[in-house]
Amino acid sequence: MPRRAELLAGMALLTALGIAAAVLGGRRAKVSDDDARRSTYLAGPSGARGYAEALGRLGVEVIRHRRSVEWLDSLASDSGTVVVLLEPSRRISTGEARHIAALPADLLVAGVAADPVTTCLGYRVRRREETRVLPPAGATGQFPAVRAELVRHLARTVTDSSQREDGRDVSCEVPEPVAVDTLLRTSAGRPVALSLRYPGGRRVTMVADSRLFRNRALRETAAGPFTVGLVVPRYRRALVDELHHGYEISGSLAGATLDWSLHTPWGWAVWQLAGVGVLALLASGVRFGPPRTVISRRRRSPLEHVRALATALAAARGHHTAARLMVQGLRRRLSRAGTLPHRDLDAWLDGLAPSLRSERGRAAHAELVTLTRRPAGTDAVLRAATAVETLWEELKPT
Repeated sequence: MPRRAELLAGMALLTALGIAAAVLGGRRAKVSDDDARRSTYLAGPSGARGYAEALGRLGVEVIRHRRSVEWLDSLASDSGTVVVLLEPSRRISTGEARHIAALPADLLVAGVAADPVTTCLGYRVRRREETRVLPPAGATGQFPAVRAELVRHLARTVTDSSQREDGRDVSCEVPEPVAVDTLLRTSAGRPVALSLRYPGGRRVTMVADSRLFRNRALRETAAGPFTVGLVVPRYRRALVDELHHGYEISGSLAGATLDWSLHTPWGWAVWQLAGVGVLALLASGVRFGPPRTVISRRRRSPLEHVRALATALAAARGHHTAARLMVQGLRRRLSRAGTLPHRDLDAWLDGLAPSLRSERGRAAHAELVTLTRRPAGTDAVLRAATAVETLWEELKPT
């Protein structure tokens, strides 16, 4: 495949994957907007992020609590702190409801799913058909219609046998308030929001319908000033429960990164780019077409090197030099401890004559003297090598 065609194919594939990532990301974004959880992390129409941001801009420190309810004992000890529970997405157990209801801190409880907590405080949240709300005194604008109301029950002890802990029924004692104020009611006079005061100054605020805290309700109706006024200016800090919306504090960075990559458009884009990279690696590792013929390169043999050196010496007419170099090599091999004598090469060569005993050795010595002291011919190198080997056999130490 030509190089240009490969590049065009890769660009087309990358464009298609980018379009798919954008479509999937848009679909994910739509799902996020339709999330019905009343969480302060969600900016969709049903979320409560606008409520948290409004409190923050009015000077209230908003802390999103993602641990178990037992941690609230130490965090909510300050008198300027209110614990906020907005329509839990997960079911609150009777033990958790008893613990929250008995906290020494002030409470703001809203929604039908918060009924286990309001039950331990003397009220039940009852669903009803959508009905109109009477605006409180001084309020401007219309309130959204509500679908729940607060109903007083007369039980002094509430026991739930459906959720047993350690094999025993879980029960809570209903405290007696010193004052009950109705903050919001339906057109039929049914209470929608109540404020309960207890001995010692503790205050509990109950709101039957948590839709008053939605981002859309805060932006389009008069529910914004009303719900914000439940916290401002009385409290300096708000502990908002996010554990029961699925935001646990536990988990690893790898798990959070994986969740982000699977639920956000940018995460999907990263996965698409990673897929493109894998495909590119696979494509580069596969050969298309027959293998190309290449020049076979082998290492040179020592004999080839010697022949090349001999050719170079012949071209430079260095026969005499080659012969003398072979004599120097013989002197180095015959010397003791690798040290060379200080005498001249010719004098050293003359000194070898008395040590030779055979006629063959004396003939090789005479020829080598002749070759090193006068210009040599083309065959001088071979004759010098033969003479050097003969002298080495005669004089080498045993």
